[in-house]
Amino acid sequence: MIDLILMQRVDKLGQMGDRVTVKPGYARNFLLPQGRAVRANKDNMAKFEANRAQLEAQNIKRRGEAERLAERVENMAVVIIRQAGESGGLYGSVSGRDIADACKEGGLTVTRQQVLLDEPIKTLGLKSIRVELHPEVVIPVIVNVARSAEEAARQARGEEVVREEEPTLEAELAAELGAAARD
Repeated sequence: MIDLILMQRVDKLGQMGDRVTVKPGYARNFLLPQGRAVRANKDNMAKFEANRAQLEAQNIKRRGEAERLAERVENMAVVIIRQAGESGGLYGSVSGRDIADACKEGGLTVTRQQVLLDEPIKTLGLKSIRVELHPEVVIPVIVNVARSAEEAARQARGEEVVREEEPTLEAELAAELGAAARD
C-alpha cells in the first residue's frame, strides 16, 4: 500500500489535501501520472501545505469555469449514426471516444477520459451518460444512437423505432411443442 496526498477531488477516494492509502497499481497507473496525487513524504507535505491556499484558489476558479460551461450546455444531446440490425443491436459499439467526438461537433470540447461510460453502448436508442467537466462538476448528456438522421429525429420525439422481431414459424412451432410437452 502507498500513502498519497490528493491534489484534487477523486471520486470514492477523497477531497483535495486528504492523505489516502491506495494499492500500488492504482497509484502508479492512474493517480500519479495524471497529477491527481503526489507521494506522501515529508517534502511533499511541506510543499502542499505551503501552496495549499493557491491550489485551492485554482481549484475554485476551474470549478467556477466548469459550472458556467455546464449551465451553457445544459440539456445537451448528441446524435451518433451507426449501422444496426432489425432488432436494434449495433454492428460494433459506441465508445467514450465516439461520444467525445460528437460532443466536440456540438460545441463542447471534452476528452474521452471525461466521458463517464460504464459500458459501451451496443443498442439503438436514447441513453443518458455523464460527462465530467471538473472532478466536482458532472453534467448529463443525451446520446441518440440511430441508423439515420430521420430515425434519430423520430427517437428524439419519443417514437419507438426498433421493431420487435416477428416470431418465425420455427419459433411458433417450438413454443407449441413446449406447451404440449408441459400438458
